[in-house]
Amino acid sequence: MRFRKLLSVCCGAAFCIAVFSLYVMLDRVQYVRQVDNQPDHLPKGQLSELQEKLSQLEHLLEENHQMMNRLRDSVRVLSGEESQVNQLAMVTALKGSWSWRQVNGSWMLPLDFRTLEAGPILTEADCHFASRMQHGNADIQMADMFNKLPFDNPDGGVWKQGFDIHYNNDDWNKQLLQIFVVPHSHNDPGWLKTFDAYYQDQTRHILDGMAKKMSEDSRHTFVWAEVSFLAKWWNDTDNEKREIFKKLIKSGQLEIVTGGWVMTDEANSHYTAMLDQLIEGHQWLHRNLGIRPQSAWAIDPFGHTSTMAYLLHGSGLNHMLIQRVHYAIKKRFSANRSLEFLWRQSWDDEGKTDILCHMMPFYSYDVPHTCGPDPKVCCQFDFKRLPGGRVSCPWRVPPQPITVDNVQSRAQLLLDQYRKKSKLFRTPVLLVPLGDDFRYDTLQEWDQQFGNYQRIFDYINTHPELHARVQFGTLSQYFAAMTKVAGWGDGPTPRSGHFPVVSGDFFTYADRDDHYWSGFYTSRPFFKYLDRVLETRLRSAEILFGLTLAHASHMGFSFELAKEDFSRLVQARQNLALFQHHDGLTGTGKDPVVNDYGSRLHNAILDANGVIGNAAQFLMLQNRRAFDKSALFLNVDEIRTSHDSLSTQNIIKLSSSLSPVVIFNPLALSRSCTVRVRVNLFNVHVTSADKRAVPAQIVPLWFNKTTISTKEFEVYFLVHLPPLGFALFELVEAQMPRLTVPSQLAILQGRSLSSFEPFRMVEPPLEGTDLKIAVAHMKLRFSATSGLLQGVQVKGWASEMNLRIDFAWYGTRSSRDKSGAYLFLPDGEPKPYVIDKAPVIRVTEGPLFSEVKTLLPHVTHSVRVYNLPGVEGLSLEISNIVDIRKEHNRELVMRTTSDLDNKGIFFTDLNGFQMQRRKLWKKLPLQANFYPFPTMAFLQDSHTRLSLLSSQALGIGSLKNGQLEVVLDRRLMQDDNRGLGQGVKDNRITPNHFRLLIEQRGLQARERVSDPYLAYPSPLGHITSDSLNHPPIVLISTMSSQASLSLRPSVHLLSRHLPCDIHLVNIRTLQSLTDNGPGDDVGLILHRKGIDCSLTPQQLHNNCSSTEGKVMLEGLFNGLNVRSVKPTLLSLLSAHEHKDERSRSSSTDVILPPMHIRAFTLNIK
Repeated sequence: MRFRKLLSVCCGAAFCIAVFSLYVMLDRVQYVRQVDNQPDHLPKGQLSELQEKLSQLEHLLEENHQMMNRLRDSVRVLSGEESQVNQLAMVTALKGSWSWRQVNGSWMLPLDFRTLEAGPILTEADCHFASRMQHGNADIQMADMFNKLPFDNPDGGVWKQGFDIHYNNDDWNKQLLQIFVVPHSHNDPGWLKTFDAYYQDQTRHILDGMAKKMSEDSRHTFVWAEVSFLAKWWNDTDNEKREIFKKLIKSGQLEIVTGGWVMTDEANSHYTAMLDQLIEGHQWLHRNLGIRPQSAWAIDPFGHTSTMAYLLHGSGLNHMLIQRVHYAIKKRFSANRSLEFLWRQSWDDEGKTDILCHMMPFYSYDVPHTCGPDPKVCCQFDFKRLPGGRVSCPWRVPPQPITVDNVQSRAQLLLDQYRKKSKLFRTPVLLVPLGDDFRYDTLQEWDQQFGNYQRIFDYINTHPELHARVQFGTLSQYFAAMTKVAGWGDGPTPRSGHFPVVSGDFFTYADRDDHYWSGFYTSRPFFKYLDRVLETRLRSAEILFGLTLAHASHMGFSFELAKEDFSRLVQARQNLALFQHHDGLTGTGKDPVVNDYGSRLHNAILDANGVIGNAAQFLMLQNRRAFDKSALFLNVDEIRTSHDSLSTQNIIKLSSSLSPVVIFNPLALSRSCTVRVRVNLFNVHVTSADKRAVPAQIVPLWFNKTTISTKEFEVYFLVHLPPLGFALFELVEAQMPRLTVPSQLAILQGRSLSSFEPFRMVEPPLEGTDLKIAVAHMKLRFSATSGLLQGVQVKGWASEMNLRIDFAWYGTRSSRDKSGAYLFLPDGEPKPYVIDKAPVIRVTEGPLFSEVKTLLPHVTHSVRVYNLPGVEGLSLEISNIVDIRKEHNRELVMRTTSDLDNKGIFFTDLNGFQMQRRKLWKKLPLQANFYPFPTMAFLQDSHTRLSLLSSQALGIGSLKNGQLEVVLDRRLMQDDNRGLGQGVKDNRITPNHFRLLIEQRGLQARERVSDPYLAYPSPLGHITSDSLNHPPIVLISTMSSQASLSLRPSVHLLSRHLPCDIHLVNIRTLQSLTDNGPGDDVGLILHRKGIDCSLTPQQLHNNCSSTEGKVMLEGLFNGLNVRSVKPTLLSLLSAHEHKDERSRSSSTDVILPPMHIRAFTLNIK
């Protein structure tokens, strides 16, 4: 009866659509006939209108054809497969009744497990955002600047990368030159030494000296950036020094700049981790010092991203400073006096994201390169380099102590540099940093620098004929004076067009010649992978812990592990934050430092796993009051034996007793996917908590290339998970598992296997023919020689798409300058990856997924397709296990090559937050055309988009039309002369995971894609990326049937899913203001993404909708009440005045504009 009703509904729908389509087409034809009756020579406007109508008719016919195909498939499923479903109920898969296989070679699922859901329901307003501004809204677009720059690098004289600067002595007669000298000390939380070693050897002495020396003279100032070091010192120091420190801040002598836990890397870091370390630092400053930073200071990250500008602006900072920018860009900005600008997000057409940015003009942030254009002169005013010290000036002209006899000549020499530098800016207010790495670590240096400079300042300030006033100052004091002269008024909002507006990013950075810093995008990829594992695991732990406390409070009691687990959370937060440092995630530290970071990441993952297990057990218990911390039995199914080893899974010992498995979905959208567990028996029966059998596929474990384990197996089973929820499944030994199917196997170029129960071995294809695997949505073709992808046929497309994957090697130069941890200096075009004999190829097929895996000497590469409803079944999963530990000066790349005509244009993501347009610049060296690739890259033509999604940060380029090239790992035997003093030789066996997504564009949108300045992922692209980066978390029990009886069948933490364009960034428990335990409030962070609706939205198959940015928080959290909602800065601190009133609400409804991140503090009970 159910089948007949469904069939009737589908047939009726097909009939109605066909009639309606026929009516529309007849109407169009009638119009065409009317036009045909007109004279032969139509006016030009009517001819254009006719062409437009014909194009619309063509579009309607194509859409009608696609719709009918989908309906025909649905009817076929309902009518032709009912008998097959009945047969499947009788299958005893162990002995191989292979009725899961269709005649055309593809696999199928039982009807009950296939969904016929509609596509996403997206409002017109949500889709309009992506198309409303195609050319940006800025005076300077960085995507265009490379087209204008000659990159000729002539010798600029004393300023080698610049030009001669001239001035007239009377230039300041009407308005004094104001000079702010800003002392600083750049403290890396790990580089040549570990964080703890740097602290013990240098940083604690710097902070001790600051408390002692700066209190002696109120004219002396300082800026400090790294809160991680400050927090450690604060815990170690005495109350007297703490009080001195507070007074220095209150008086304005000392400024905490940026306020992040570290000075974060801006290339590889994901925006959520960048924000986490900013929150960690700002929250610490608020609790301990009662301050919120106003200005940001980023002098050492290797290139700069507009994402950081957005996060700083959203955290209440008004100004920022950057340093490491390509020398040719610095020269152009200097020549145009554009070094101070309003940095605006590319997608912002109203200027609401503007932040005032100062770009330092010269080579470095050290003293020789900050006072003016001539480093030989400036070095003479670095008084730590006085004769007899540990460091000297490489220009062989040492500093002189300032005395009464030489103060005039020395002051005039220094003032000459100040004046020249000031001519690069638009106001007569000058910023001069005074410091370097780990400076002021002795009391002697405090005296040397401040004493000698003060004598120079006193001389200049007492001679009015010099028309200058110079003082020590802080960064915010400089910006206050500069903006006042510029006519800005109070606050950060400009009142004049004094500064240019700039949009875009500053990658890839080069500091000299053709030395591009694109190597660190991939260096030490194992730890980039581990970083992303920790990010997703910590996010899950944060969310579950916060909601666990709320549910316990709602029931009238306290969660008994609250303080213990919160302490673990804080430690994990700080370890993740520390690794975001620009010598951590970048892979540019010495080997012991890398190991120290790795140990911290490993411990943080274990801490997060522990919090997840405890919270999951509490939330899943039938009787939550019965939670007992001495009887914990749910654990994350993951074994990590050390910080540099690959993870494995526990082996579930099957028996006649039920073995419970709990699955957590960390996304705020429902999902259908597979999960994997390991078992000791192949005859496993999987059921959901309501005792319904679940489709499962048995996959062998391989001892080596061609030997299968007889004692361990992997089981993949299909799960439908609620948004931000748990589902319980049970595994049990069974003689005839109803819906468990062993995989079908084939091996090429290896020792053939005889059939081994339960797997069915099949013969490989005949020589000269390709390998093919097929699922419902697509068919894949592979080379039978290499096992690598050759083509993809998407269902409903007229022809196969040429899509090839291969590997290649880069070497390094034979000259003195070679590739290292920072630099990528290849010896030319990549060399093809060639091996002596054909690799072993393993083909695995089954009802849930099919894959081809090729075992190359340096990489185990697999391409898998899922036969699933929803997001997982609409893309290719690519996995690599890379091992180049025996190579010398080689870098391994993976290339995807298609026949797309992208005309050299492609897009890469900035920190997982937004997409940035890139172009292949043939006038630049090869290494200049590589960019950061934290999560996503795509190229497109007018018809098709090809997206490559990544679960970890790497480097990427597009050196040929239709091609994306990802650097997987690099092993380099030498230093690249950037201070590290070693090569990159500590390679690990490294996993990486990608998704390859192919999407077609609707007819009406094709003509808008010729050369867009802005681009956005499709809804499917966003959700696929989120699914890749936030996989389901599997928890297993140390108890068997007893656990199942005590657990709920499912837990829905949300009453409804969030709109599909809104991502739940985090629910973060705030620390109590009275102790180190958790407070009463949580921080809720949401991100509304920009979406491109023109790319096959009907294929999403996800209960997905958009609401024009509106989120109703009341009733969102199942079983809980939202008692208060307060908008905050992104750092979860209160602001006196929020900058965007659209996010304010007196109710629990909040509204997010497209692309924006918003934060709130919630009290949930």
